[in-house]
Amino acid sequence: MKSRLALLLAALYASRSYADRAIFITPSLLQSEPAAQSLQHNCLDGAFYGRYGRPLRDVYIVSPDCAIQAAGLKASGSMAYLEDDAEFMGGERHLVWLQDAGVDDSLRGGEDPVLSDMSIVPKLLDIAERQSRSGGKAFGKGLVLQEGEAQFTIPKTSESKLHYLDKESALISIPSSRLATLDTFLPRFVVPIILPASPLPSSVAGPKPIDPHAVARLQDIIASLKFNPSIAAILSSLSTDRMAKDARWLTAENSDSEILSRHSFTDGAKVAAEWIQGEVEKSGAVCELRPFRVGFAPNVICRYPSTVNTTATTILSAHYDSRGSFGSLRAPGGDDDGSGTTHVLAIARLIKEKKITFKNRVELVLFAGEEQGLVGSRAYSAQLREASANITLHIQADMLAFRSPKEPPQLGLPDLIGLPEATYLVANISKLYAPELTVGYTSACCSDHQSFWEQGFPATQVFERAGPIIDPMYHNSRDLTNRTGYDFDQLLSITKVTFATVLETAGFDIVPVEKE
Repeated sequence: MKSRLALLLAALYASRSYADRAIFITPSLLQSEPAAQSLQHNCLDGAFYGRYGRPLRDVYIVSPDCAIQAAGLKASGSMAYLEDDAEFMGGERHLVWLQDAGVDDSLRGGEDPVLSDMSIVPKLLDIAERQSRSGGKAFGKGLVLQEGEAQFTIPKTSESKLHYLDKESALISIPSSRLATLDTFLPRFVVPIILPASPLPSSVAGPKPIDPHAVARLQDIIASLKFNPSIAAILSSLSTDRMAKDARWLTAENSDSEILSRHSFTDGAKVAAEWIQGEVEKSGAVCELRPFRVGFAPNVICRYPSTVNTTATTILSAHYDSRGSFGSLRAPGGDDDGSGTTHVLAIARLIKEKKITFKNRVELVLFAGEEQGLVGSRAYSAQLREASANITLHIQADMLAFRSPKEPPQLGLPDLIGLPEATYLVANISKLYAPELTVGYTSACCSDHQSFWEQGFPATQVFERAGPIIDPMYHNSRDLTNRTGYDFDQLLSITKVTFATVLETAGFDIVPVEKE
């Protein structure tokens, strides 16, 4: 017998028979049920578009009939229609999942309570649309995102649509033209994740399981892990002074930098990308500025060759783009994610200083477009999947430097998104090389490791706290480094953990200094 939900959806479909496709959103646990597994092979197979929210939900794009059948398995799940999926397939529109960032309740006290409710999203979309059509001050002919004159225009024919809404999540579709400004009209504690342009690798249980050989490789590293004096000696050369100089150049707190913002569509982001490329190349890496979408600043991809014949690759990344206060052009991003970017630069400098070579391939990657929904990492991880890349491990570093003076230095690891074995490896390495850190899980959402995990690569994240976000300058134009709570010592400790993990997974040698 069909559930009441399925009957309601069937009746709705009968009145909307012109719909081409349907979005089916279901609790992730649904796929563990025998009936759901049977259905997966029939109509949900090859239609998986990601796992989002808290609690986790799986998103499928299927035929309306399939969504009705799926809803009939259990009286839970939601369905919405895509009236013209050709627009999505052609890249004219994008589906974007919105969810709460996972901030501590202490941060919400100073916010307008209206902006703490996901139900405000449709209203904001409506306001943005009206202002776009009327030429209002907030958007006019286009929101000014670059220093000087406007560089981007939102067409007056643009239209945003709401497809799904609950207390903590929403699914919207937006024109491609609005992707650049998406973060500028969202509440501070709401983060976007763009759905991929094509289905993700999947299985009966949702995301495709990580390759067992890749998992076994990490398990072997964990089993043989022990303190290495050579790694400890390398890490001892890290300097908070150098980190502070790099971080303050990115935020323009230093007088030799004029970067007003690193928002992905600004000149400042492009200046930062070129500077990062130059600094990392000094360490011996071969870097490229790889475009991924018109108008966005590029991804910065830097590669170190292997000294043995292998395609195995370890990737360490951060995102260098930033997000400021609602309506402000200033977006210094000192913590989010200037801290992660600074830690990558510190590692590159250490590679140069210690003359380190790697047995396996290593990549240092800085993404743009993270604040608009993981756009840059979506593009790069899809390219790697298409190339059947041999990824040993991916680690994303996002927000590493803020610490409450009332709390000890910490390392937060993802509680839901990522490969558990990758997370265990990072936690165990922290005990060896940064025992000063209190390690635990975080519910903070979301970052670029999700793009890699959903493509079937071993991935995890490092974060500044074992718990929710407590940085009062999160997504704020005053996210600078020279403030109470910005802790370069904690940033250095987490840098020790990530670089030690790279050294352990990739293998390394130190080129001996020739005596004169």
